[in-house]
Amino acid sequence: MSNNTEINKQDVVKLIIQFLRENNLKQSLHSLEKESNQTLNTMDNKARFIQDVLDGKWDLVLKQIAKLSLEKETLFDIYEQMMFELVENNESTTAQVILRKSNILRTMLEESPDRYQAIEDYLDQRPSSTNIEERRKTLADKLEKEINTLPNSRLLTLLGQSLKWQQHQGILLPGVSYDLFKGTIDMQKAEQDIFANQHYVSIKFPGKKTNAECATFSRNGQYLATGSSDGFIEIWNYLTGKIRRDLAYQANDRLMAMDKAVLAVRFSSDNQLLASGSLDGKIWIWKVKTGLCEKRMAAGHSEAITSLGFSKDNTQLVSGSQDHLVRIHGLKSGKVLKEFRGHTSFVNWVLFSSDNTRILSASSDGTVKIWDAKSTNCLHTIQPQPKIEKDQLNPMGGLGNASVQCIIPLPKNPDVYLVCNKTNTLYVLSIRGQIIKTFSHNKKLGSDFITAAVSSQGDYIYGIGEDSVMYCFQFTTGSLIGHVKVSEREALGMVHHPQANVVVVFDNTGHVLFYKAP
Repeated sequence: MSNNTEINKQDVVKLIIQFLRENNLKQSLHSLEKESNQTLNTMDNKARFIQDVLDGKWDLVLKQIAKLSLEKETLFDIYEQMMFELVENNESTTAQVILRKSNILRTMLEESPDRYQAIEDYLDQRPSSTNIEERRKTLADKLEKEINTLPNSRLLTLLGQSLKWQQHQGILLPGVSYDLFKGTIDMQKAEQDIFANQHYVSIKFPGKKTNAECATFSRNGQYLATGSSDGFIEIWNYLTGKIRRDLAYQANDRLMAMDKAVLAVRFSSDNQLLASGSLDGKIWIWKVKTGLCEKRMAAGHSEAITSLGFSKDNTQLVSGSQDHLVRIHGLKSGKVLKEFRGHTSFVNWVLFSSDNTRILSASSDGTVKIWDAKSTNCLHTIQPQPKIEKDQLNPMGGLGNASVQCIIPLPKNPDVYLVCNKTNTLYVLSIRGQIIKTFSHNKKLGSDFITAAVSSQGDYIYGIGEDSVMYCFQFTTGSLIGHVKVSEREALGMVHHPQANVVVVFDNTGHVLFYKAP
């Protein structure tokens, strides 16, 4: 099935009609046929029906055609043949009763009186005939062209096939429980964590100057969104690396787009909305299913938007910017509700705490700040620094000013966070501002971390260095379990799938690279 396949609405109605017929829901069937002006000429076993016609088993034939919507001329042919054979079999009395009481023959009398008269004359003359088989064969050939075969449970079968196709396209994840009535899926159970170090597919953006600036997975894992330097926002199938054409607007090449480069994208927790922030400080809110922009916040910030995050109930949006500010916006009003001042350089990452009472922010000034979301007071300021041996110089001069790149919540403990700054060490931070764990590759300069991610179960910690090598640490022991070169050029960022062992990396040459567990 092609991604561009369109389903005719009339075909959907026909499937429902077939379902009603299979379940003997006659009243609903007739009502739907009347309202939709749609009828079916289908049966479970067309070959058996045709054989009944050839054998002259008219009692069985009449039962079958009562369920069909045949042309009047075809019905006239059937009744005419049946009447002739009754006469030829010396069953004129039965033929006379049918002639007087049959609605089909009454219609023939009104619309084709000459044909009706010929049948009546035949009853009186009672001639013999030797071409019965030939007439049956002509009638059977006509019916075979007019009747289709549709097996029982066709509606349910096609729904099942549709779900399998959607799984193949990455619209539904394997193993997901889908509620046909509600049209929703249950959250997929996360896979057991395995180091995702096997490259399996890539996306290459067109042109030399176009690349993904940001990427994010939806919470249910169905969508991977990228924002690019040319202003476009695209949603991808992470299994194939192809654009999701089950979304009608993308199938018709009507992509979501902003006026300037898109530097931040984030899905709402219910997977229905996508927030995007651009180089010119604008924030737009999109409806994922339709690709329509629901809200435009033209004055989100005075400079580039670097990070976005939805509140738990999806009524508010937190944003960070190169203007050094953190802001909370109301989704309904589009207005700035709160502003947090204190960073002295670019704000690179922002998010709500799990209970919405705190805002966490990371900045190029080398600090992580934890704010009271209600009062906007700064509760903690943390300067993550790697441990320095006695005979080793501190590359940061003891100032703790390495740019903090991102803050990622741990899935098993939402009040504990992975912090990445431009050092050789990754940090685990509590909501109270305490550094409780570190991970380091202990390599020399030139391999400091620029981005990080956490596996779906939280058992593995990922970081990518300036050398474009992806390092993987075991959370419990802190040990480095492996590394892999993910790009020959400069890596810009990474995201981990929320349930599957899949890591997505994007670089400055327009490549988006997908890695999975071997």
